[in-house]
Amino acid sequence: MGARPFIIGLTGAMGMGKSATAGLFAERGIPVFDADRAAHDIYANPVSVQRDLEALFPGCVIEGSISRTRVAAQMTPEKLARLEALIHPVVLQMREQFVGHHAAAPILLFDTPLLLETGAKVDAVVVASAPEQVQRQRVLARPGMTEAKFAALSARQLSDAQKRAQADYVVMTDKGLDDAHEQVKMILADIRQKISHA
Repeated sequence: MGARPFIIGLTGAMGMGKSATAGLFAERGIPVFDADRAAHDIYANPVSVQRDLEALFPGCVIEGSISRTRVAAQMTPEKLARLEALIHPVVLQMREQFVGHHAAAPILLFDTPLLLETGAKVDAVVVASAPEQVQRQRVLARPGMTEAKFAALSARQLSDAQKRAQADYVVMTDKGLDDAHEQVKMILADIRQKISHA
């Protein structure tokens, strides 16, 4: 292994409790890189991509920030692909900086919704999961969420079964935080054991 941190990639379909699971790892002292937050930060301060975004979504920059509403109003599948091509390299750059900043940590966690879809290189994959009806309830309870939006978002992600098939570890999030916390503790114990024997 050498001195390089062991990198856990955490993913999970929407409504599976991925963010809460990331929080449990953070509580146990694991530095967490949140890809969604990184993208959010780019929108809030889009200096490096502002000109390209403005060309792609005219009028989307308001007072130096990207208006998600204006972007959403002009979104097409082709524009989404171009938006991701703009944002993704910047997120990767931020992730590299994060890894450099935490180079002395034994374990790091990347909280990445499309981890498996984008083929990120990690040492272990953890998938947050829950039964389908629990996922559906959680997602449809979100403000502005509709069955159609849920279906469209689901279509862009690997299914829960596909994600679980590629997982080294699965955290079931439907039995409350205490239960999930125990699962995270066991995963970290297993990983620490692997690191010590590497």
